[in-house]
Amino acid sequence: MFTFAICFLAGIGAGLGTGFAGMSAAAVISPMLITFLNMEPYAAVGIALASDVLASAVSAYTYGKNKNLDVRNGLVMMFTVLAFTLVGSWVSSLVPAAAMGGFSTFMTLLLGIKFIVRPVMTTRESMAAVDPRKRVVQSVVCGVMIGFICGFVGAGGGMMMLLILTTVLGYELKTAVGTSVFIMAFTAFTGSVSHFAIGGIPDLYVLALCVLSTLLWARIAARFANRASPIVLNRVTGVVLVVLGGAILIFNAL
Repeated sequence: MFTFAICFLAGIGAGLGTGFAGMSAAAVISPMLITFLNMEPYAAVGIALASDVLASAVSAYTYGKNKNLDVRNGLVMMFTVLAFTLVGSWVSSLVPAAAMGGFSTFMTLLLGIKFIVRPVMTTRESMAAVDPRKRVVQSVVCGVMIGFICGFVGAGGGMMMLLILTTVLGYELKTAVGTSVFIMAFTAFTGSVSHFAIGGIPDLYVLALCVLSTLLWARIAARFANRASPIVLNRVTGVVLVVLGGAILIFNAL
């Protein structure tokens, strides 16, 4: 019963983070499984990534159905992110280990505060005014940055994409989240397959519980997000990110 409760709660946090903000489930599920179930970290990350796959896919479908998804530039950024994640990971292996584990958590907190204090109010009309060729170039450049940082630090993919899409590329929030979860579905699949191939199949009971709980809450969050007004979505997204970031800090301190 304890295992069920932990997995279900982890899925709630991960699902809400994914559906509202395109956040990686690894940021929530991994620390909870490691802290409360004493799971080996590599297996915990693999389960979190596997939970991300369906949750991000169903969220992307919901955003896409509501025309809040930029598939063309999302694909460009996805391939660039995947390629430079490998580059960043390789460079990281050559550099002495640094204490950067809290990077993703602090980014989550700061981004949450940013959405509450300074909401993203960009419109689709202003997005459409950007030259398509310029957008492709921006997607490649930003994909290089996101991929390298994620590979080097080992965390922060979802948050990095949301930050870059809203501040650098000028996406309105719903399209930014929709495009972010679209990319995350593929990157999480690649990561989970890699983890399971190297570390073996994890506890199937925990895996199933985390996947199903995250999928359920991501679906609920994505449906709400696509119906909400921009200002409400900014506030809710900000609160979700601040709560999750604070909770992760507490889990890591235990």
